[in-house]
Amino acid sequence: MTNLEKRLDKLGIRMPEVYLPADNGKMQDWAVVACDQYTSDTGYWEDVQKIVGDSPSTLNLIYPECYLGEDNPENRIKKINETMESYLEKEILKRYAPAFYLVKRQNGKGGDYRWGLVAALDLEKYDYSKDSKSLIRATEGTIEDRIPPRKRIRIDASLELPHILVLIDDPDRTVIEPLAAKTSELQEIYNFELMKNGGHIEGYRIDDPETVASIAAALEKLADIDAFKNKYGSTDLLLYAMGDGNHSLATAKSVWEEIKETNSSDPDLMNHPARWALVELENIHDEGIVFEPIHRVIFNCSRERFFNELKKYSSCRIREKSSLQEVTASLENQKPYQKIGYCDESVLGTIDIESPAATITAGSIQRVIDSILTEDKNASVDYIHGEEETGKLGRQKGNIGIFLPAIDKHSFFQTIVKDKTFPRKTFSMGEANEKRYYIECRKIVR
Repeated sequence: MTNLEKRLDKLGIRMPEVYLPADNGKMQDWAVVACDQYTSDTGYWEDVQKIVGDSPSTLNLIYPECYLGEDNPENRIKKINETMESYLEKEILKRYAPAFYLVKRQNGKGGDYRWGLVAALDLEKYDYSKDSKSLIRATEGTIEDRIPPRKRIRIDASLELPHILVLIDDPDRTVIEPLAAKTSELQEIYNFELMKNGGHIEGYRIDDPETVASIAAALEKLADIDAFKNKYGSTDLLLYAMGDGNHSLATAKSVWEEIKETNSSDPDLMNHPARWALVELENIHDEGIVFEPIHRVIFNCSRERFFNELKKYSSCRIREKSSLQEVTASLENQKPYQKIGYCDESVLGTIDIESPAATITAGSIQRVIDSILTEDKNASVDYIHGEEETGKLGRQKGNIGIFLPAIDKHSFFQTIVKDKTFPRKTFSMGEANEKRYYIECRKIVR
C-alpha cells in the first residue's frame, strides 16, 4: 500500500473499482432513480419499465421499494442476483481501475446543479446507533425493522449500486470544488440526460496521484481534531454525515458485520470488498443542495382522528387555507410556534403547535403518528418527497396529508454533534426526481 493510500485509509475513504456499461450510448436507459422514491406510486415504476424495455438497466439490479410488500419477494431478489451475474459474465459492464469520480448533476428544472465525488467509505468507521461517535454517522434515527428486507437483497448480491449521499462540512470549498474547476483536464466518462425529468449528469474520472493527494490533504484538514474542537466544542470527530440513503448504508454495515462473524478465521478478512460501501460525497455548502422536508401521508386516518391525537400532546390552533401554495408558504416562518400543513379530500389548512412535544417539528408530529399507528392497526404511514405527491395522496378518501417545514442546512453538522441525530425522516436532499440515479456499480464479493 502506498503512502497516499494509507492516508486515504486513515480518513476512511478509498478510490473504488467501479463497473459501468460497456456501451455508453444507452446510459439514459441504464440510470434509474433511487429505489426508495415513489414508494406509493407504482405507476412511476411501471413507466420506467416501459422506457427501459429490454435494454440493460439498473432497474433490473434494484428492488423498487413500492414492491417490498409483494408476495414472494424472494423471486424478485433471485432475478436481481442472476441479472447481476449475467451483466458481469456477458461483459455488459466494463471494469475501471480504482479512481474517484467527480459528478455534476443538474436538476430536472434546468436550474441549479450540484457537485459530488463518488468514493468508497470504510464501514469499520461507521456506526448508525443513536449515540455514535464514529467518523461516519447517521443523521436520523435508524429504523431497525427496515434493515432485514434490505439485507435480504444485499446479502447474496455480487454488486452494489449506491443512492447514498454523504455530506462533508467544507465551507471553504477545499475538497470537491477545486476538482469542479478543472473538468477540462479530467477524463469524461459519461454525459447524458436522465429519464423522467431527472435532469442532466456528467461524470469525470480522477486517478492521477497529484489530484488524489490534493483530495487527501483537504480531507485531512477537515479532520484536524483541534480545528474540529474549536468549531464544534467536541473531540468526537465527525467527518462524514449521512445525507440520503441512511438505511442503505446501515444495511451495508449489517451485512459486513455478519461477514466478519461468519469468516472470523479468514486472515484476509479485513480486505474483503464488503468492508467498503460506494457513496457520493457532497459538500453541504454547495448551493445546488437544497434541504427539502419529508412529508407524511397517513392512510385510513380521518382529519378529526389526527387532530384529536395531536391535541393530546400539544395545544394548537387550526386554520383553513385556500391553496397548497398558501399552506407551504405559511410553513416558512416557524416562530413563535411550530407549524405544519394538512390536507384531506375536502380541506387544506395549517396548524400552529403552541406547546410542542419536541424541539424539531418533525419530532412533534412523529409522536402523534406513532401513537395513531399503535392504537389503530388499519392505519399506516408513508414518507413522501414533494408537496404535489403529498397533496395527491393526502386528498384521496380516507387519508390525510401532513406537510412539514424544511430544516436549516447550515446548522446541520452542529445539530448532529450536539443532539446526535434528527428525528427519523426529517429532511430530504431535493425532491424525488432530484435524488441520486444509479450509475456506478462495485463488486462486493471476492
